[in-house]
Amino acid sequence: MADFETVVVETDLLICGGGMAGCGAAVEAAYWAKKHGLKVTLVDKAAVDRSGAVAMGLSAINQYVDLNSGNNTLKDYVDYVRNDLMGITREDLVASIARHVDNTVHTFEKWGLPIWKDEEGNYVHEGRWQLMINGESYKVIVAEAAKNALAEADGEYFERVFITHPLMDGNKCVGAIGFSVRENKMYVFKAKATMGVMGGAVHVFKPRSTGEGFGRSWYPPFNSGSSTFFCAYAGAELTCQEVRFIPVRFKDAYGPVGAWFLLFKSVATNAYGGNYMQDNAYELDKWEPYGKVKPRPANIRNWLMMLDVADGKSPIYMQTAEAIQRIADTAEDEKAAKKKLKELEAEAWEDFLDMTISQAILWAATNVEPEKKPSEIMACDPYFIGSHSGANGAWVSGPEDLQTDDTKDEYFWGYTNMTTVPGLFAAGDASGASSHKFSSGSFTEGRIAGKAALSYILDNNEAPVVDDAQVEELTKLILKPLDMFEEHKGATTDPDVNPNYIRPRQFMYRLQKIMDEYAGGVSSQFTTNDKLLERGLELLGMLKEDAENLAANGLHELQRTWEAQHRMCQAEAHVHSVLFREETRWPGYYFRADKPDIDNDNWLAFCNCKYDRNTGEWEMIKRPVKYLTQ
Repeated sequence: MADFETVVVETDLLICGGGMAGCGAAVEAAYWAKKHGLKVTLVDKAAVDRSGAVAMGLSAINQYVDLNSGNNTLKDYVDYVRNDLMGITREDLVASIARHVDNTVHTFEKWGLPIWKDEEGNYVHEGRWQLMINGESYKVIVAEAAKNALAEADGEYFERVFITHPLMDGNKCVGAIGFSVRENKMYVFKAKATMGVMGGAVHVFKPRSTGEGFGRSWYPPFNSGSSTFFCAYAGAELTCQEVRFIPVRFKDAYGPVGAWFLLFKSVATNAYGGNYMQDNAYELDKWEPYGKVKPRPANIRNWLMMLDVADGKSPIYMQTAEAIQRIADTAEDEKAAKKKLKELEAEAWEDFLDMTISQAILWAATNVEPEKKPSEIMACDPYFIGSHSGANGAWVSGPEDLQTDDTKDEYFWGYTNMTTVPGLFAAGDASGASSHKFSSGSFTEGRIAGKAALSYILDNNEAPVVDDAQVEELTKLILKPLDMFEEHKGATTDPDVNPNYIRPRQFMYRLQKIMDEYAGGVSSQFTTNDKLLERGLELLGMLKEDAENLAANGLHELQRTWEAQHRMCQAEAHVHSVLFREETRWPGYYFRADKPDIDNDNWLAFCNCKYDRNTGEWEMIKRPVKYLTQ
């Protein structure tokens, strides 16, 4: 076995992941830990300053309920999420976040985040729930606050340490194990409570942009399904693993279109000028009641566009130039219009320079000036991102005070945001059935979970019991790819072509191909059926066997081998869940050709699942959907 030093870290609360949810947990937990003499430790596989979905910057805060203005109520937001997810949502979790998120946004502003304001000093809204920001340093600002909070409470944080597995004492989570991506060191973290907040997953499906565009994604390419794997391996119940998210983006560079639709009120058309939202409105009847609500659910908007694509009416264009000109034309005179036009152009470009520089570069490389000509948009490859318009994640306890007589038996079991595994908490992209929390909501949910985890520790303040044999077994397993490469690298002159092992990049290509062709990816226009899904599971089983022979030439590639296996776990959970739900509920996210209709009588329910790490089998579970209000 490769020669690695073992570093043992003992703590009270362990936070695995340094994204927005992890930082929120660190800030809140550190406050309470200081009061009770407890220790909080945060671990991130990269650098906290630039980790997570906000790593590249952001041009808007997408969850701000604005309760103080009286314009919106908590019920308004809960209803919005319910409708967007076609009825499948945990309203207790959504409300838990929404009632606190405004405070989070105000805190961000106090920390130095520039939020756009109008001449009267009011926030500039992109849409009903969105605020425009200058967010190129958004994550840096939040990370600084988290690190300061940990320092003030005598906590600590570790960077460049990749967490692979939970540590278990029976059915209780007692920490985590991982390795440094810079030094030959294994890290064993022993904790009284653990939070899995390691983000969502991309690159499970073959991306639309390949070749020179490989890895190009707005949602960060380094999110690899670690939250799903960590919770699944621990034995936690997962939910909504079928609810992947397919965003419509500016084609090939994945630049988000939100500001153009919401702020600039741009219209999208097919290549022949047809407005697919109007021309295909007849389709809305099929998806009642959700097809008729406003705003239209994200997947329905996708679906109406996909119908035009299927009819051969591509490319699809965002009429960016028209939108900017229309706003400029509202100016008092020609001089004012020209000035306004320049301001709008600057705002439009800043939208991408804040968070998707690759979009600006691609436009420049392809002679596209969005202020002068329309820009191509397209549905991109599926993401697993439970904080956005997807919903996959762990099944967690809701807050006690939001339960009704009808919900408390199903949705509450002691500590808010604790999974079904004692001592294991989840938030952000790691917690399911509570979408539309985005960056501000993920931070808020991290705060909620962090405080609840401290309560759990105070009620169960016992030193974690970690079996040395378990640590030894996991260490051998984690380092096996290094040994595999060293043992067999001499069998061939080309280290990538070897009968004894598979490299992580090859593994990822196979995974993406399976998911693309059998689970409804880009090449199949997001369409699948039961026979395709069953064959996909068969091929995933073969790939899982080959995972035993993954090889890594160094620490960087060792990280890639475990990211690949985490993605595979996400893929398995997804395919099993899509197969289990015998209907099509989100046609713009995936379409089951053998079950083409929505079926509220039988499937207005959560599709949950559990993984048995000893047998490798998945158990599927149907849970009822219960609303706080009707």
